[in-house]
Parts: sequence; C-alpha cells; structure tokens
Amino acid sequence: MLRGETMEQITFSADLESNIRLMQAIFQGDNTFVTRRAIGQNGLSCAVFFFDGMVNNIAINQSVVRPIVCADCEKATADELARTILQVNDSRVETDTNKLFASFLYGDTVVFTEGDARPVVVNTKGFSVRSASEPENERVLSGPREGFTECFMPNLALIRRRLNDKRLKFTFLRVGSRTNTVVCLCYLAGVCEQKLVRYLRRKLEDLDVDSVLDANYLAERIRDHRWSPFPTLGTTERPDVVAARLVEGRCAVVVDGSPVVLTAPFLFQECFQANDDYYIGFLHANLSRVLRVLGFVCTLTFPAVYVALLLYHRELVPARLLFAISAAQRGVPLPIGWETFLLLLVLEALKEAGARTPGAMGQTMSIVGGLVLGQAAVSARFAAAPTVIVVAIAGVTGLMVPKLQTASLWLRFALLAAAAAYGLYGVGLALALVLVWLCRMHSCSVPYLLNLVPRVKAEQEDAWLRAPWFFMRHDRFAVKRDAKKGDKL
Repeated sequence: MLRGETMEQITFSADLESNIRLMQAIFQGDNTFVTRRAIGQNGLSCAVFFFDGMVNNIAINQSVVRPIVCADCEKATADELARTILQVNDSRVETDTNKLFASFLYGDTVVFTEGDARPVVVNTKGFSVRSASEPENERVLSGPREGFTECFMPNLALIRRRLNDKRLKFTFLRVGSRTNTVVCLCYLAGVCEQKLVRYLRRKLEDLDVDSVLDANYLAERIRDHRWSPFPTLGTTERPDVVAARLVEGRCAVVVDGSPVVLTAPFLFQECFQANDDYYIGFLHANLSRVLRVLGFVCTLTFPAVYVALLLYHRELVPARLLFAISAAQRGVPLPIGWETFLLLLVLEALKEAGARTPGAMGQTMSIVGGLVLGQAAVSARFAAAPTVIVVAIAGVTGLMVPKLQTASLWLRFALLAAAAAYGLYGVGLALALVLVWLCRMHSCSVPYLLNLVPRVKAEQEDAWLRAPWFFMRHDRFAVKRDAKKGDKL
C-alpha cells in the first residue's frame, strides 16, 4: 500500500496503465504478486492481477485469459467483461475498495479493462486444503467419519449437506483489523431464538482485535465467565455435532482457517455427552454417561478424600485397610498431603510430555514413564504405593471427560488443599462453593445447570440420560422451546 494511504483513499482511473502502476505500487516487494497483460484480437486490452499459490492457474488461463484473447471487440466495460466475456460462474464488478482487496487477498483474481475504472473480481481460489478426515480428538466407534478442515466454504458445505432446510441461514462477518478474518454465524430461522442471534452478532461486531487466527481467539472474548475453568461455549470439529446443535435451536460460529466450530449456548450436562451416545443403543449410551459422571466426581474427590481420611478421620477407615496404608507409609519422608500433591504434579507433567511428543512415541513415553517412575518412587520409599494408586485412579478417571480436563485439574488441587487444611469438612465446603458457582453461571443468558433439577418433562429427554429415539417426538421439543422463551439475553 502507498505510504500514508488507507483502503478508502485508493481510487482507480479509466487509464489501464495507471491502474497497473497503482497495483504494483501497493504490493511492491511481494514476489507472489503477479501482473499479466491480456490483449484481444481486435485490441481489447486488460490486466489480470493475482497471487501465485492462492489461485487455480488452469481456471485463470482457460476462463479469464483465453476469453479475453479470443474476444472480437475493441473495448468493453467492466459489466460486459464480467457478464459476457469472462467464462466464470462467479465474477462481479466491485466498487467497494475494502471488499475488493479482501477478496483479492483471499485468492480471487482482479481484472481491469481499458476505459473503465471499475475492477472485476473473479473467483479463482485454488489454494491447497486438507481432506475432511475424522478428527483425532473426536473419534467414534460407529457413525460419520467426516471432520471440518481449515477451509471456510467447504466447512459450510458440510453443514448444509446435513441440514437440507431452507431456514438454515449463514451470516458473514469480518473480524480482526489486520487479518480481516471471515466469520460465519449459522442458525436455523424459526428454531433458534432471534434474541440469541442478535446477542452473538453484537458480540462479534463489537470485538476490537488485530488478528483472529483460530476459533479460540473468539471463544475467549465472547464467552461468559471468562475466568471460569468450566466451558461456556461448545467446541467441535464434527459437522454432525454442529447440525445436531442447530436443530436444537442453537447457534454455531465458523471461523475461516480453523477446523473448530463454536456452538452456543453450552450447558453443563453436555460435557458428559459423547458422539457415540447417538450412534449406539440408548442402554449402552446411558451406562457410559453414568460412568463419565462418576469418573468426574472421582477425579475431583478421590485424592482429597484420601488425604482427609488419613490426616483427620482415621476412625472412618476400616482397620485392615488403615494398617496396610500405615505400613506402606512407614519410611516415606514427606507428609501425606505433600506426597499426593507432588505425585499429581508428576502425573500432569507426564500427560503434557506425552501430548507434546509426536506420534506413538508420546504414548509409549507416557505409559512407560508412569510405570517406571511409579515403581522407582515406591522402591526408593519416596512415595507410598497406596498414594500412587490413588493418583493413578484420579488421572485415569480425569480422561473420561475431556471437555472438563481444565476444571478437573484446578478443582483437584483446590479440593486437595481444602482437605489438607480442614479434612472432610473442607472438602464438603469446597464442593458446596463449586455448586453455588455453577448455579450462578450462564451461557448466553441460559442457566448453566438448566436441567439439573427437573422442571419441564421435555427438557429431560436428552439431559443426563438419553431417552430412546421413539420417545423424542417433535411435539415434545415444542414444549422445550416454549419453556425457554422467557430467558432474557
């Protein structure tokens, strides 16, 4: 761009040579910027501009350059060039400079003709994209195997292919003063509350950021309760999950360049739901959900209750178990509280190392490292075997609910500190404070624990347990939507 000029101040003229010099001055120093002259048989003169690597070269040669060279006219306006000469299904005359450069920088081709100051924008995007493979973090035993990619329009196509409904709406916004990232707000008109759509759109439009390179850039800014470890915005890389959320009356936010799609509102019980729950029998699905809930409770409370019992409430432990634990603790130099705390830190370090190490080496290192360090710690009397078992159980059960791993990590240490200070009374008080905190939380003005206490029968069909599909009739969901009309955004 010319020094001291903004996009709004750049103006083109009817002289083709002046426009060529202006474009070359704007993108001076960029070796991927390509300028190509095209002259027709009877003197039609045009200039084609594009970025190498961002366009489909075959489309430019066959649909842009060749029609201009074969044209039998001496001059043509921008409208004639876009409508009759260029053989492209998506070409338009663009007079808005901001929209012109936004399209040009995203892979479109700009064409100027002699005698007309208006540029023609041609859709010739051709950059490489990743195939829609199954997401690594959301694998299923049965069901669809598709996943979102970093390419924007194919992601929207995956959603539209699953929802063949004319009420499906895509609203485009641009966020980020430097990246100018395209963001799409998806919803089903008539199913999603308009208050929710206006709320999220206002949140996105009011963002004042320089760059948006991933969906998390938006999630941390538009979510409710930014300091809470509990998620208040849903994230997924699967189009079937997004389609299901849209049918339930929620909104989805698709960010260009990110395979992660945000969904809102997000309720607490959704953390215990998995994709497999809807592709297997309801009996198996409900058993899995119960195990996830028990696993979450176990990963939070097991280390804290273990420490509280050994420090303050030994009379509650069976005699044989207490004798076995006391014998194992003999010779260990650290108090039980610090011993559990350090072992939990080692566990988290092993998980982080395994996640950051590429490929199967990371899994091998985390498993072997855990076994070797645990056995070595017990043999050297740095830690007791019962403590190692308790920490291992807490670590394994914490992996059962991946959406709550952050909350599990923070609350596990908080409950451990409360147990070391006040015993079971501290654990109970800490859990009560967490419950009060959850009761005060909301997602897009919807209570975070909406279905914790049964109020409307329809709200319980897919809350903590999943009812059979023959119970989930359309007329029941009408009651659910009517019950939520009073929620204020």
